[in-house]
Amino acid sequence: MKSPWNILLVTPLFLLLPLRTSASPASDDSPSTRNPNGHTCLACVAVVSVIEQLAQVHNSTVETSMERLCSYLPEKLFLKTTCYLVIEMFGPDIIKLLSTDMNADVVCHTLKFCKQDPGQPLCHLYPLPKEAWKFTLEKARQIVKKSPALKYSRSSADICSLPFLAKICQKIKLAIKNSVPFKDVDSDKYSVFPTLRGYHWRGRDCNDSNKMAYPGRRPDNWDVHEDSNCNGIWGVDPKDGIPYEKKFCEGSQPRGIILLGDSAGAHFHISPEWITASQMSLKSFINLPTALTNELNWPQISGATGFLDSISGIKEKSIYLRLRKRNHCNHRDYQNISRNGASSQNLDRFIESLSRDPLLDHPAIIIYAMIGNDVCNGKADPVPEMTTPKKLYSSVMKTLKYLNSHLPNGSHVILYGLPNGTFLWDNLHNRYYPLGQLNKDVTYAHFYSFLNCLQVSPCHSWMSSNKTLRNLTSERAKQLSNTLKNIATSQKFTNFDLFYADFDFQEVTEEWQKRGGEPWQLIEPVDGFHPNEVALLLLADRLWKKVELHWPQVLGKENPFNPQIEQVFGDQGGH
Repeated sequence: MKSPWNILLVTPLFLLLPLRTSASPASDDSPSTRNPNGHTCLACVAVVSVIEQLAQVHNSTVETSMERLCSYLPEKLFLKTTCYLVIEMFGPDIIKLLSTDMNADVVCHTLKFCKQDPGQPLCHLYPLPKEAWKFTLEKARQIVKKSPALKYSRSSADICSLPFLAKICQKIKLAIKNSVPFKDVDSDKYSVFPTLRGYHWRGRDCNDSNKMAYPGRRPDNWDVHEDSNCNGIWGVDPKDGIPYEKKFCEGSQPRGIILLGDSAGAHFHISPEWITASQMSLKSFINLPTALTNELNWPQISGATGFLDSISGIKEKSIYLRLRKRNHCNHRDYQNISRNGASSQNLDRFIESLSRDPLLDHPAIIIYAMIGNDVCNGKADPVPEMTTPKKLYSSVMKTLKYLNSHLPNGSHVILYGLPNGTFLWDNLHNRYYPLGQLNKDVTYAHFYSFLNCLQVSPCHSWMSSNKTLRNLTSERAKQLSNTLKNIATSQKFTNFDLFYADFDFQEVTEEWQKRGGEPWQLIEPVDGFHPNEVALLLLADRLWKKVELHWPQVLGKENPFNPQIEQVFGDQGGH
């Protein structure tokens, strides 16, 4: 993720649609390629739309609508306070403009959060006003021409410079930059704090004052005196004097699960309630502080490393929970090394956040799942930015060599292919986007076009009306998948064996339809791009079954002592 933090934190809803935090590789671009103006515009249009629609739903004034929105927000992270500050600054102008039937596009252009550069197209989410755009915009500017709010900079001001936000900004920036827990007393890359790259992302530390105690390590002296690997199994059986770790886990082939992924693997998710006025209530934003400090990701319920029960009600479990069920000695041994914007080309910038000692730790199953950003970007011409098969081969080989020097012997690496993203346009383009549902005026086709115009789309080439471009992107994705497959079948490493698995989204879609679902229900509704929780868990189910059928050695055997572990240690300290 990259800034502008002035946009991400200036008001909570400004975080809801800055899609630089999604699967776009923008997070690691050079400063010259950033488009903060596009994200500023997108955020403004989202917020003003919500304000306008809240007034419509509740038949209230715009002023009351703004007050209502702020009242819904929690106090945590100063979200409510920040909202009221923004309203105090820009509220009077928004009231004047919305009261004269100007839509969100006009409001945000008038207040200079959006701008049309010379020679560039006009970016708008909603249908254009009936009168000429220039006439409407000039009319709106006359309404607020004496506004003091117009003096404030829209791009250079940094909200993080405010004293009460500076510390929060710094915490989030450090956690994101390093991809390791911010709160980690013993610096072992594990934490007792859930977010800011804590145990939502990797197993909870059981002793944050001892760097030799962490999930996934081989037990120290069979954990006679303390739990050194945080699986909740330690001490000695008083009946026979045998350490429980030795009795229950020796020979059970414990192993962990590590995901090297992007925002899809981290489960990027923006709740539709956050931008849907008709659904919005005091309960809507309860999880917002957690989401913000997890970079708008939900790894705790992701398909690979999720450890909490699904909120969607689907029966399928994550890869980690299945490994834990198979062998309770695997408890807490998961790492989600995923990052918004990750691709094969920038994984080397954060792969060192992976925690595995070749001598001290158990083997691990590594899933390499860079499923989008090698073909996806938000550029006006996205094709030159796509990773070539040659570049992919080079970067993946570099990653595998790194893993070979850091993983314990007996580990396994699965290279996951790329999807065919034409699914997005085919199933969503003519459906109403959340901000367009109330008045039936914005479809996903309009939303995609708006993102592409602003050059902030997570995937211009698949989220496009240009069929030729969509097909070209799928062809490149297929080429990259074949490159991964060739690597898996031709390369050998000393510390792990190597496999390839297709991204079986078509099969997942068919399974979902058999259950009475619709294909569009598998995509995140707010960003219109990421696989949602249901899709991620169905994909995990497909992968698990394939591995179980073809490469059962990857999963290890079932531990016959699981019932005894439950009897003695219960939930093993939970997660």
